[in-house]
Amino acid sequence: MKRFTIIGGGVAGLTAAIGLNKIGIQVSIFESAKILAGIGAGFGLAANAIQALDYLDLKAGVIPLGHYLENYNILDEQGKILASPETRKISAQYEQDNFAIHRADLHQFLLQQINITDLHLGKRAFKIEEDAAGIAVFFEDGTIHKTDYLIVADGVKSQLRQQLIPDSAPRYAGYTCWRATIDNAHINLKTGFETWGSKGRFGMTPLVGNKIYWYACINAEPNSAQYSNYTIEDLRLNFAHYHDPIPKVLAETKDEQLIWNDIIDIKPLKHLALGNILFIGDAGHATTPNMGQGACQAIEDVAVLVDELKKTKDVTLAFKHFEQRRLKRTRYITETSWTIGKIAQWQNPISIMARNTLMTILPEKIKQHQLKTLLSVDFMK
Repeated sequence: MKRFTIIGGGVAGLTAAIGLNKIGIQVSIFESAKILAGIGAGFGLAANAIQALDYLDLKAGVIPLGHYLENYNILDEQGKILASPETRKISAQYEQDNFAIHRADLHQFLLQQINITDLHLGKRAFKIEEDAAGIAVFFEDGTIHKTDYLIVADGVKSQLRQQLIPDSAPRYAGYTCWRATIDNAHINLKTGFETWGSKGRFGMTPLVGNKIYWYACINAEPNSAQYSNYTIEDLRLNFAHYHDPIPKVLAETKDEQLIWNDIIDIKPLKHLALGNILFIGDAGHATTPNMGQGACQAIEDVAVLVDELKKTKDVTLAFKHFEQRRLKRTRYITETSWTIGKIAQWQNPISIMARNTLMTILPEKIKQHQLKTLLSVDFMK
């Protein structure tokens, strides 16, 4: 029996393990963290991700964990609508809805779907060697694991990807980000939005359990010492003139609830398949979060991979066909998201005025072109 190994126990890695198990392929999963709790906060599961989950027979279990997103408007710092995505039309087109979910909730669900003995924690892979006998994965604890096929799903900072593709180091997007999940009892937020302003971006959405997930992005130098020490009071002062309920959300947040990191992605790769090695999720096509497609594309990856492995017993050929189906789509998302982030983070008052005026007067059909380009393509074909 051929040996399959997955490096990474995040959304991409766990979903891949589940998908492969469903078609009779046993896998070994290696994760660098000693405890797999689903770090982070919330993220979106757009209609395309729900379609992929449906294909993998996981939709029914995930839907109760998500908060249905009826709309998600783009606002200026006074609260005026700049863009209003036609989410109902998108949902109707896919016959799926859009949701926001907490990463920890999704992780817990995915963990329940795998054989826990297949998961090995505290195993950070840093090097691989390949010969006629297969692939050897080297871990920082001194151990070595042998396998026939390797799926690399260990995220944007993957050491294995950087070993095999030296020019694939993460690139900094130019802005840093704070996130938190807080109680919604005093705010009673009903729908999500993202605000574009002169002092940065601020977005929020309700989650199940009467919670709110919010994030804030500010232009900064990478690894800024100033921003690494930012507190809620600093953020409150920065966004003090932004519309309600942004000040109230910050007032409800405690310093210990903050998660901070710079926003990075990787420049689109030329290959996702290298013989018997395959890159999926952020390890293969990390994107900035501006289109809400990071986790969505990881889940799409698994649906396409399972689809290809159903067609042939030649795994190397299936990996190659996967690459052919995924490169153009993931490149489009990475490049488009990068551009949106740059425009959304403008600070020059004249540029902001021109951008906001244009966004206000343009028909929604034109403003939503990028979103429709993303969601109008059936990624399973």
